[in-house]
Amino acid sequence: MASDIEKKIIETIKKKSNLKQKVFNNTYKVFKDLKSLLSEIEVNYNKQLKDDVVVAPFKYKNISDFQCELKVAGDVLVFQMHSNVFEFDRDHGVWKISYIQNNEMATFSGIINIYNFLADSFKYNRINDLGYLVGRIFINKDFHYFVEGKRQMGFLYNNFGNATIDKNKLKEIVDTAIAYSLDFDLLVPPYDNMKVITVEQIETKRQTAHIQTGKRLGFGFRADDVHGEDKNLIYTGG
Repeated sequence: MASDIEKKIIETIKKKSNLKQKVFNNTYKVFKDLKSLLSEIEVNYNKQLKDDVVVAPFKYKNISDFQCELKVAGDVLVFQMHSNVFEFDRDHGVWKISYIQNNEMATFSGIINIYNFLADSFKYNRINDLGYLVGRIFINKDFHYFVEGKRQMGFLYNNFGNATIDKNKLKEIVDTAIAYSLDFDLLVPPYDNMKVITVEQIETKRQTAHIQTGKRLGFGFRADDVHGEDKNLIYTGG
């Protein structure tokens, strides 16, 4: 006969495993919808701009099951779905809304991160360049969502229990991220940060533009180079 603690362990695993698998599946479905949307955005914006620009400024690229990107003129927006499911820490504002207080299991969420990079960082393989977290989308078991982000990217937490993610909401989020990134300009680095350079750096720069570049000092990010097609994926924990 199983002890009380064994029963508790088994019950917790069954409860959380099923919940996290559902959250993972929901988030992955939204991410697939996002990929389809980004491909449509590429075509739509390029069509509208074809008479005004020489080179099409929008370019969608699928990288892997959990990553894709949209080039927008001199910027690249990288969309990355995390393969794990997360719980909010107790200091997070989401705990203050009634939806969560009445349904704590609703806080378990998948995350889709949106990063902003310079297109030249990838073009010239400047692996030390910086990317910046523009926003992140949280999605739960009921497809309820909210967005944390910079300025207009941030939605109110109290939308979490009411707002359900769909293609129109995704379009609004992506357009907002594009607009924010286009307004987020590259600043000249401080003179004192650039006045000294090593022989190794200048020699390397002859091969690639290797001086670290970014719009602001912020998040670092390494691009995923694993390519793959959509397939049935199983949440593996976390």
